[in-house]
Amino acid sequence: MKEGNRVLSLYTLLVFIFLLGPLVIISITSFEPGTVLKFPPEGFSLRWYKNIFEVSAFMETFRTSIVISLLGNLLALLLGVPAAYALSRYRFRGRDMLNAVFLSPVLIPGIVLGFTLLRYLIVVYNLPIVAGLLIGHTVIMLPFIIRVIASSLENFDFAVEEAAQSLGATRLFTFFKVVLPNIRSGILAAVLIAFLESFNNVDISVFMTGPGISTLPIQMLTYVQNYFDPTIAAISVILMVLTAALMFIIERLMGFAYFTKR
Repeated sequence: MKEGNRVLSLYTLLVFIFLLGPLVIISITSFEPGTVLKFPPEGFSLRWYKNIFEVSAFMETFRTSIVISLLGNLLALLLGVPAAYALSRYRFRGRDMLNAVFLSPVLIPGIVLGFTLLRYLIVVYNLPIVAGLLIGHTVIMLPFIIRVIASSLENFDFAVEEAAQSLGATRLFTFFKVVLPNIRSGILAAVLIAFLESFNNVDISVFMTGPGISTLPIQMLTYVQNYFDPTIAAISVILMVLTAALMFIIERLMGFAYFTKR
C-alpha cells in the first residue's frame, strides 16, 4: 500500500511539473535584461515590464479587450439570466433543445465558430468590425453565464418565490427582490468566468478583428511574429497573476454561495 502511495505521489508530482513547468520558465525569462528571450536569464531586470507600457499598441488593444469584454458581459447577462431562470424554473417542450442551443458555442470548435461569424456578420450582413467583435464575444460568453447561474438556481428553493407571490408580490418584483439577491454570488462568479473567457479569447478575435481594431491576445501574436524579446513573457506573467486572482475570487464566491445555502 505504501509503495502504491509513493508511486501515486511521484506521478502526481510529474503531472504538476509538466503543467506548471512552462509557466515557471516563462516567469523567470520575463526578467531577462538582454534583448533576446533566453533561459536561464543572464541577470535580473524589469526592463520588459516597463516596455509593455511604452508600446502604444499594447495599451490600445488592452483597452479594446476590456471594453469588448465588459460590454459583451453586460449583453450576455441580459440574455443569460432570464434564460437560466427559465431553464431552471420551468419544464416545457423544447427545453432540452433550447439548452443545447445556448451551450453550443462551447461545443463547436472555436475556429469553426469564428469563421461562421465572420462569414455572416461581416461578409453577408456587412456589420462594422466593432459590432461583429462584440456579438462574437457575447456569443462565447453566453454559455458560461447560463451554466454558472443555472447551477446557482439549482440550489435555490423556488418555494420562497411562490411564498412571496402568495403574499401579493408580482412576478417581476419577486424576481428582482427575492431570486436575484439569493444567487448574486453565482452571478458575480459567472461574470468573472465569462470575462476571462472573453479577454483571453483568440479563436473568435482572430476572425473578427480588422485594420485599426484588435484585442490584446491578437496583438501579442502579432508582436511575437516580429520581435523575440521578453516583452510577451512579461505580459504573460501579468495576465497569469490577474487570472489567478480572479479565479481565487471565483472560488471564494462559489464556496460562499454553497455554505450560505447549507
